[in-house]
Amino acid sequence: MAGILAWFWNERFWLPHNVTWADLQSTEEAAFPQAEDLYLAFPLAFCIFMVRLLFERFIAKPCALGLKVQANGPQKAQPNAILEKVFTAITKHPDEKRLEGLSKQLDWDVRSIQRWFRQRRNQEKPSTLTKFCESMWRFTFYLYVFTYGVRFLRKTPWLWNTRQCWNGYPYQPLMPDLHYYYIVELSFYWSLMFSQFIDIKRKDFGIMFTHHIVTVTLITFSYVTNLTRVGTLTLCLHDAADVVLEAAKMANYCKCQKLSDLLFLTFAIVFIVSRLGIYPLWVLNTTLFELYEALGNFPALWVFNVLLVILQILHCFWSYLIIKAAYKAISKGKVAKDDRSDIESSSDEEETVPRSKTLHSTITANGTGGANGTNGYLTGGTCSEEH
Repeated sequence: MAGILAWFWNERFWLPHNVTWADLQSTEEAAFPQAEDLYLAFPLAFCIFMVRLLFERFIAKPCALGLKVQANGPQKAQPNAILEKVFTAITKHPDEKRLEGLSKQLDWDVRSIQRWFRQRRNQEKPSTLTKFCESMWRFTFYLYVFTYGVRFLRKTPWLWNTRQCWNGYPYQPLMPDLHYYYIVELSFYWSLMFSQFIDIKRKDFGIMFTHHIVTVTLITFSYVTNLTRVGTLTLCLHDAADVVLEAAKMANYCKCQKLSDLLFLTFAIVFIVSRLGIYPLWVLNTTLFELYEALGNFPALWVFNVLLVILQILHCFWSYLIIKAAYKAISKGKVAKDDRSDIESSSDEEETVPRSKTLHSTITANGTGGANGTNGYLTGGTCSEEH
């Protein structure tokens, strides 16, 4: 095991040519990031998850009920022992042949059976109250950590001059505020890695899980190699849009139509400007070019940049969905098909809704930070027409 660890943490791979792990050892004069610090993230991730459960039950739920958020779930399917047995033991999506067989057995028409299975599938989906509580928790955390990040970065020289991220490397002391910021962010993403399996399931589960893995990997390795300055810029930038998204979803669940529309438009603008504009010009520019100029070439440089570019690809994908949804909403005034809907819509019915509803519905449906982003990146909720 010691040999494997020594091979994996080969300093000629992870560090520039003139830097060794000994240079990153803490001394009496200055503290530097240590790999063992990251173990703190696991108990803290558990604590964050427990705080979330308490927050949703004792704070978010009373707020939701006070705002008259709908507590009931989707319409329940009428009891039917035969259909229930098929649903639980055989399939939740019967094919045409099975539908015809059930139709003859029950003396129901095929469309009624299809509707029963659709209602039965929706019956397992979370209520609006549950989704509001989840969004309120995410909004509260993202707002806290984004505010903390902005207050911290305002005091740093690398906020406006990214070349300061590499000035004096590796002898950049670990400030307590930076250590706290990094560990809290890492803990939150570890908690998302596990809670995603019990949270509201959406169709971009695989993409979001990939995002969380990339994020945890970047935070971990950038901390161990003391590339934390550029890491703080990346973290804070990604939290910005997630705050607005979760606020928009809460307004949607409360049926505050105009506020929801305004927040979704704000979210779309903030997301596109921050992820397609500031991120490549600010973060990727310094890691691809300024880092190379300051420290030279080393293998881990390409690992970091590949992970950062993967994030940019995800940004482009989500931005495309947001722009596409907004365009359809504005040009057609109809609800676009919700590819990520929590509740299935009727296959035999078409709805036409006012343009204002369409805008926030389609953006939420097709976008995912997020942050969660980011940080929960674009963990979009359902459209109001679904409830």
